Amino acid sequence: MIYRAVFHVDLDEVKPFAIALSNISNLLRAIPEKHYDLVLLCNGPAVVLLQSDACAPHREEIWQLQQARVSFKVCRNALNRFNIDPDNLIEGCEIVPAGIVTLIELQQDGYAYIKP
Repeated sequence: MIYRAVFHVDLDEVKPFAIALSNISNLLRAIPEKHYDLVLLCNGPAVVLLQSDACAPHREEIWQLQQARVSFKVCRNALNRFNIDPDNLIEGCEIVPAGIVTLIELQQDGYAYIKP
């Protein structure tokens, strides 16, 4: 079995973002040595949370999750809407054309949808 899940953050609020990071960390501890494919997707106003300055308090945790092969995807439409330069995002983010399309595709591919 492969554990597939997408953690969706769409609000510019630190609490749900922190909960998503914690949920992912807890899941990884619960399934040691198992196969998984985990994604944290930020779209809408939440894209501001992955800017280098904004996520500084969570940078170590994010880095550890990235080292554990957790994907961090960011919506290009939202970056454009909120005038965020992709170069201002933390390292390791993958920019997707449209977050909502990515959510649909992941769910169609069998990913569990988790909304902290």
